[in-house]
This record gives sequence, C-alpha cells and structure tokens, in this order.
Amino acid sequence: MTSSSTDRFDDPSYLSDLPGGWSVGTPDEADAAELAALLRRHEKHGRGWAGSGEDDVLVEVSATGSMVRENIVLRDGDGVIRGWASAHDRAAGRMLLIVIVDHRLDDSLADRVAEVLFEWADEAATRVGSERGLDVQQIDSGAFADDDRQHRWLSRAGYTQVRRWWQMSRPVTPEEADLDPEPDAGVVIRPVKREGGGMPDEDDLRTVHDILETSFADHFNSHEETFDEFVFRLREDPGHRWDHWWIAELVDEGKEPEPAGTLVGAVREGEDGQPDGSYVEYLGVLQSARGRGVAKALLGTIIADAASRGRDRVGLEVDADSPTGADALYESMGWKTSYVTQSWHRDVPVAD
Repeated sequence: MTSSSTDRFDDPSYLSDLPGGWSVGTPDEADAAELAALLRRHEKHGRGWAGSGEDDVLVEVSATGSMVRENIVLRDGDGVIRGWASAHDRAAGRMLLIVIVDHRLDDSLADRVAEVLFEWADEAATRVGSERGLDVQQIDSGAFADDDRQHRWLSRAGYTQVRRWWQMSRPVTPEEADLDPEPDAGVVIRPVKREGGGMPDEDDLRTVHDILETSFADHFNSHEETFDEFVFRLREDPGHRWDHWWIAELVDEGKEPEPAGTLVGAVREGEDGQPDGSYVEYLGVLQSARGRGVAKALLGTIIADAASRGRDRVGLEVDADSPTGADALYESMGWKTSYVTQSWHRDVPVAD
C-alpha cells in the first residue's frame, strides 16, 4: 500500500454529513494513547472486557508499517478522535479492515461517522487492488458476535457475515512446566534454530512458511502470502518472540528428518502490561503427517513452555464453522471458548 491517502482528505464529501468543525486526517505514533483508549472502549462494549494497549495500536499507525497500511481518523470540533479506520494490505486479494467508532457518541452521529469510515475503506480497497493488479479486492473486517451496532454498520456498507471464530483459552499451571508432549514414535518437536546474534535461521523460517502455506491451502479464505510478507507481518506483532516458534519433524528410521508441522506462538499481556499468557498464532500440520499426534505434541510444547515462563494461560482461535473438527482436539486438551468473533466480507470491483 504505497500510495498516500492524505491528499484525498481535502475532499469535502468526507465531512458533509458530520457537524461543523470536524476534521479528517492520518494518525501517527503521538495518537497511540488516545486510539488505544478508543479501542479499549470498543472491546469493553463488544465482549465485556478490554485487552489492547498502545503497542497494539502502534502496529497499525507506525511509520514502519506504512507500506502495507493506511489509516484515517475523524476528529470532532475539539480535536478529539471519534472514529478510526485502518486498512491492512494483508495478502494478494485480501485487505483487513478495522473500523472503530467512539461509543460515547449518540447513535445518529455514530452512524454517520461509521458511514464515512466505510466509504473510505472502499476507496482504500480500490487503491490496494489496483496496485496488485486485481479485478476485485476483498475487504475482510471483523466484529464481536454480540456487537449489534457494528453488525448494523457492516450490513449497511454491503458486507456479508461469512464466518464465526471461537476465541479459546486454556489455564496453565506451574506443574505443567514438566509436561511431556509425548509425540508418537518418529515425531520430534524442536525450536526454530537461532544464529549467533539470536536471529532465527532463514532456512527454518522458510520451512515454517512453506508448512503453513501448504497446510492452510484448503482452509477458509486462504490467500497466498509471500515469505517476506509473512515474516514482516509477524515481526510487527508486539507479542512476537522468535523463541516461541517450533517445528515438528518426522524422523523415521533410515530416513532424513522431514518437516511435518509447525506452531508459531506469541505473548499476550495482562492489564499491567506484563506477559501473563502465550498465544497460538498458527498451528499447521502437513496432510502427509496427519494422524501421528503432531498437532497434539506441538500444543503440549507451548503449554509446557508457557508454564516454564510462569504464565497462566494459552489462547488460540479456531474456525467455528470448519468441518475439520479441530475444536474437539482443543477441548480434549482443556481449551474452552471465552468469546466469539465474526468475519464480514465485501468484494470491491477495481477500476482500471
């Protein structure tokens, strides 16, 4: 997403339906605290509790991500941010969209703010799709399952609710630091190799990327992501840690070790800003290795790792509408659903 959208903010149509004195612009790092407060109010309303902090906002608005992200904020006459939208060129054909409107606004004004932000999102999708040479650009936005206000705006803007996701959590006890994942015979779990400076071995990173691209190829809304896009995106995550990446290998007798699966983990912070939980960003197992206990062994590895670090939980997300039955494995290992989110999609034609 290389083109700037700031020059488009001169268009008065953005503000025509809003009160006098309102302004539109691009946020930056100096707005992180205000945007984090806006986001936390949104989370509190949608699921009952807030979990995001300034680091999460900085991923969206920092200059380092400007090549793949665009942002817009709407400020009232006093300069207070009342609406925020962030568009992320996630992968070929897929643009992620965040739309947040201040819950302190009355419904009528909130509706108008949302309409402006979704109108901007269509323009951003057109630019993203044009730069990638696409005929149609998908916008992928999300909502909490109980957030009727957000559902109303998405529906009005032409989005369709296409999927539900269970956000699951499992408690971790100190005793589980000694947990033996006990993979089946011929399966070995190892961390991604690290070089002298602490950076991961590039061959191992490419192995992780290849496993995920292959194992997720037939999953819902899978879009091919280049290796550089994959590594750049995960490094931006404030919870990213290289020592939370693992590879599963098949080591059958008389054969060279073969990659079988991978788990990419991250850190989740508590209210005090300190790590108190681990999170499964990705878990992928190659078709040829399924049925050998690879997924269970990888999950056991991150549980033991979290316990050894003094953390109290491991979280993950699972496709609630998937026919694979992956949720049965998670539930058998102690995961329970904490809340539910939704994916909403809109296809935007890209003009020549």
